[in-house]
Amino acid sequence: MVFDFLRRGTAAASVPDVNGTSPAPASMFAQKASATGKVAAYQTSGRVAWTPRDTVTLTKVGFCGNPVGFRSVKLIAEAAAALPLVVQDNERRYEAHPVMALLAKPNGAQGRAELLEALYAQVLLNGNGYVEAVGEGMPQELHVLRSDRMSVVPGSDGWPVAYEYAVGGRKHRFDVSGEVKAVCHIKSFHPQDDHYGFAPMQAAAMALDVHNSASRWSKALLDNAARPSGAMVYKGVEGQGHLSTEQYERLVSEMESMHQGARNAGRPMLLEGGLDWKPMGFSPSDMEFHKTKEAAAREIALAYGVPPMLLGIQGDATYANYQEAHRAFYRLTVLPLATRVTAALAHWLAGFTGEAVEVKPDLDQVPALAAERDAQWARVAQADFLTEPEKRSLLGLPAVATDE
Repeated sequence: MVFDFLRRGTAAASVPDVNGTSPAPASMFAQKASATGKVAAYQTSGRVAWTPRDTVTLTKVGFCGNPVGFRSVKLIAEAAAALPLVVQDNERRYEAHPVMALLAKPNGAQGRAELLEALYAQVLLNGNGYVEAVGEGMPQELHVLRSDRMSVVPGSDGWPVAYEYAVGGRKHRFDVSGEVKAVCHIKSFHPQDDHYGFAPMQAAAMALDVHNSASRWSKALLDNAARPSGAMVYKGVEGQGHLSTEQYERLVSEMESMHQGARNAGRPMLLEGGLDWKPMGFSPSDMEFHKTKEAAAREIALAYGVPPMLLGIQGDATYANYQEAHRAFYRLTVLPLATRVTAALAHWLAGFTGEAVEVKPDLDQVPALAAERDAQWARVAQADFLTEPEKRSLLGLPAVATDE
């Protein structure tokens, strides 16, 4: 055929062309390429390896493996769980109530503070908190379930009809299609998810990676002696810089026995002819790692809403003093979280009791807010144009029934 010369191999090479001459060797039409071409083609600049954004990995990296993330979550969860709670309705504040008794002793292994601390921590780490009610009618026990094991089962209309809790290959299904739900789901706002909340840990993921990488770099620096305290330089005759084997071994032995360890700290060194001591330290680029680590720590604290001053992070002078930082921490971070979670629990438990009550933190017993609370009480008390029920309402107290 006319186009047989385009074929590669011996078969095409043996067929003569239209002029009766032998075709050109197949090697003339073979593609020419460098042996290292494939390697050079894949040589690109290095890419940053970010931590996966799944809940389990972020918890291990950001809470179990990072001191700033660990302390931020613990600080918020413990402070919110320690807030005193009150149970009230529109008419009075209860001294004793079934909801109060249930929260005081939710189960045989936990008290109120332990249960709420676990619930707050789940919301901070995962953006979701799940509480299970155990018992017929009024719950006898409350248990916090791990958020990473729970999954939402949506119905045909998109609303959850069940929750599945998976442990070791087994699943338990909680039906929540009825009016009384066995599971209370508390979630943070997520702009791109209808069923799961958004955790602060996800917003701080990049800062966590930077902070952990800086810590690993510092650890590797110590392990590998990447920056020794100094170097012994030998300059022989006419610039010859080589020691004999015997001289080198004697010098190493003397350094190990006479100039290493805490016992030999500060001991002067006797240098023989040709030996010179060159001190070594960190370069300016190495010192930038320390500043980068501090900036990453501030970003982690910012994502959780914890003033860096409370975490011992240097270089942040936003608050005039520690007291102002402590007040801002409670007012902007702890109280919003505690108020939202306790309100969700009260609304959920109202389905069991049939009685709508309000569960909220008692601001009068929060030491960090004592100064501004005293000022508010004094200001309301001096308002003569307000009635007694109006004053109580402004202070967050139930209204007092008045005679008609």
